[in-house]
This record gives sequence, C-alpha cells and structure tokens, in this order.
Amino acid sequence: MYTDIAVIGGGASGYAAAIAAKEKAPSASVTIYERLDKTGRKIIASGNGKCNLSNVDITAANYHGSFDVMEILGKTPDCKSFFTDKLGVMLSVGSEGRTGGVYPRSNSSATVLNALRIKAAELGIEEVCGCMVTGLSPVKNGFQLETSTGRVTASRVIAAAGGYAGPSFGTDGSFLRILKDMGLRTAKICPAVGPLKVGADRLKGLKGVRIKGSISAVSEGRTLRTEQGEIQFNENTISGICVFNLAYLFQEYEGKLELSADLLPDLSEAEIADILFTARRNRKELPAYEILTGIFVKNLAVYLIKNVLGRSPDEKAENIGGKEIKQLASAIKGLVFPITGCAAWQNAQVTCGGIHRSCVDDKLCSTAYRGLYLCGEILDVAGDCGGYNLQWAWSSGIWAGMNCAESLKGGRK
Repeated sequence: MYTDIAVIGGGASGYAAAIAAKEKAPSASVTIYERLDKTGRKIIASGNGKCNLSNVDITAANYHGSFDVMEILGKTPDCKSFFTDKLGVMLSVGSEGRTGGVYPRSNSSATVLNALRIKAAELGIEEVCGCMVTGLSPVKNGFQLETSTGRVTASRVIAAAGGYAGPSFGTDGSFLRILKDMGLRTAKICPAVGPLKVGADRLKGLKGVRIKGSISAVSEGRTLRTEQGEIQFNENTISGICVFNLAYLFQEYEGKLELSADLLPDLSEAEIADILFTARRNRKELPAYEILTGIFVKNLAVYLIKNVLGRSPDEKAENIGGKEIKQLASAIKGLVFPITGCAAWQNAQVTCGGIHRSCVDDKLCSTAYRGLYLCGEILDVAGDCGGYNLQWAWSSGIWAGMNCAESLKGGRK
C-alpha cells in the first residue's frame, strides 16, 4: 500500500495536519492511520464531552516545555478561522463558569468531530481505522510503516499519535517509544493536567472533601506557582483544576515538591485567629472541632484538630489554648502536603515531556529524518487546563501539515 502522506493518529492534531496538508497539496494522497476502530475518541471526551477547543486568553505562561508555542500559534489560523470559517462550527465563549474557554455553540464535542470528518471526506482524505503502526523506517524516497494490517510506503509521514495520557482513547505512548528507538530525544516524561499523589496517611479523613481555596506548588521553601479554585481531596491524591495546572511541575521537582493549601484565601491569618477565638469562647462546652463549624465541613474540621494540633476532636473546645488557636489559623493559611507522585496515565489529560525541540526544525520536521513531521502531544509541550492543549493540537497539526505538503510539492525530503 502506498500513500503520499501518512498521518499516524486520528485525533485532534492528526485531523488538523491531514486537512492542512490536503488543502496545501490537493493532488497528494493523504491517509490517516488510527489504531482504534474509530477516530477522535479523545476529542469526544475532551472538556467533559463539551470540547474546550481553545481559550481567549492564551499566553506563553500557559505552556510548559522546550517549544516556543506562541511562535507557532502566531503562524497558524486562530480557532474561529479554522472551526467557524473553514469547518462551519459555531463557537461560544465560556462554559460552567470558565469565562475564557472556547467551546462549540452546540456544547457537544460530537459536533467538532463530525465537522472534522466531513471536511476530511470532502477533501478526499482516507481514514484507515483499526490499524496500529508498530514500526517506522526510512527507505528510498520515503518511509516504510509496519502496521497491524500490513506494510505501507509513504513519501512523507506526520506523527500525530499523542503521548501516554488517556490510554483508553488510543494514546498509550507506543509510537513515542518507536521515535525514541529511532534516536529522537525526549524530555523527561510524566503525567500532567491530573491529580497529584500524597501519602494516604496525610489524607486520612479527608476523602471526599471539596473546598474553594488557593493552592501553591512549593519546592525547598520557594513558591513556584499559585492557582485558585476548588481543591478536591481523595484517598491518596489531591485534585481539581487548580491542582491540575500545577502537575507539570512534578517533572522538574520530583522528590522536592509540596502543595500548600490556603483554605481561606480571602482572610488574613490574624482575622482567622480572631474568628476562632470567638468560636472557642462561644462553644467552650462543645467538642473542639466545633470551633471550626460554620467555616468548614465536619471532616475537614476534625482533620485539622487531629493533624494540626494532635488533639482529640471530641475534647472540649475550652481546652484548646491560645497558641493552638494561632497554630490552627496558620495551618488554615498553609496546609502542607508533600507530593509523592503524579497521577496514573489513565487519570491524566496530558503528557508532560515528549520529543524535544532540538529534534525538529522550525517547520516541525525531524532534523534526523527529513520528511518526518511531528505535531501535538507527541512533542514536548504541556498546556494548562482550559483549552490550551487542544489549541496546541490544532495549531501544531496545521503547521506540520502545511509544511509537510509544501516539501512534497517541492520534491524534497
């Protein structure tokens, strides 16, 4: 089997790359090879099924890795130009309180995937599903792909197979491993945009607690980044979007990373202490945890009395001393949890790390294998939660597809 351009992966970046390539070189044959029985599984799941396509407020600070993401975003169409003008997908801004997120007006990811499929079919792009690429090697005038359904020869290849995150959606890192075996360098790889692990003993009693607050990533006393939002405590992880946006820091600070949670960010430590002193006076005959009633749910109140003060939550409130009240106030402003690990791949939305910037040129073409282009999550880029990763997928896919097709037109590798 032969195709001019083989696109490995039928996800967001793969579709964007295939469409851009076919539009740039209409006479070229472009084929998407997808390991699952259907394309776009991860697109369907994105944004809780609503598909957070992009964000109206994108800066370099929203991306982490070795690439200058903003340079590529500046060279490719914005979300409206690609989805509304080209694919006919009407957009809206904001969903579930996220004012900057860009979504399809239908509020359904299926709308986006259907539009991509329609455009691909209109252009004559072939889709081969249930076809896993197990090997890639350069041959004269192109590449040979070993697949689960037979060999394919291609003049050009676009690697858009994703990373390790979300293996149930077809992105299990298998093609990234193939690229590593070919000698392409990767940055340190770990899950991102997902929960962070904490020792179960540090979270005992907090499972199921959710609280709006502020949370900071700290390493050796230095605050690395602070996020606000709902903090969620589980059996052995801390999660919530605010935590997801800190998860990429595990890559660099493994073994030296802590989360410090400010449970009442709108109040100063002194103000909290005053509130607690008043509560102790008014509830002196009640159990100690009742000092915190009206501020926190019972589970969290009991946790603070036991773990911060080392007291039984059932002893009388009047027995809690003044120094202990101040100790409680201090802990509420900075409850510390040492991080022991990151999320399992099935619970992460993004891969942190991937093929390093040093392995590709400005056109996202491999410097070692001319004619091999890379895009999306397979590259060393991890964005924040909120549409940033899908925007990178669209933009990098379009950029790789355009340049791949241009090289084909010029007869170059």
